[in-house]
Amino acid sequence: MMLVLAALSFAAHAETLAGRVVGVADGDTVTVLDADNVRHKVRLSAIDAPEKAQAFGNRSKQNLSDLVFQKDVSVQWNKRDRYGRIVGKVMVQSPDCPSCPKNLDVGQAQLSVGLAWWYRQHANEQSPQDRGRYESEELEARARRVGLWRDAKPVPPWDFRRAKG
Repeated sequence: MMLVLAALSFAAHAETLAGRVVGVADGDTVTVLDADNVRHKVRLSAIDAPEKAQAFGNRSKQNLSDLVFQKDVSVQWNKRDRYGRIVGKVMVQSPDCPSCPKNLDVGQAQLSVGLAWWYRQHANEQSPQDRGRYESEELEARARRVGLWRDAKPVPPWDFRRAKG
């Protein structure tokens, strides 16, 4: 019962931003241009991609760009971070189904190819279903040793940032 209530409260407070991705800053941040030609910086929720100077940083950015650049997206969000960016779940139309609605969760896709970490510190901001999917995607990518999981000891971006000061 608590899981159902948590999922409902998450969904009840979420807003939706629709627009086209006009910029990709790195493996977890994009710029979305809305119908009024307003640009919004969007941080993908619940993942943390390698920094540009880190191993796999450029590959993560390129993969995200391949998924969303110049494509229409829907962003489900309910908060802004300390930099004023929208933090949300970015959905795009799957290339496998051009007639389908936006059904590809871009953050989950980054996890599945091993180009991001599931940001467990923010798991409480996700629905229980998304928490389970994100955790599973990261664990499967680790088991398959794809992307950054090829490295013997990949450094999480939060540790990399802390070490750089």
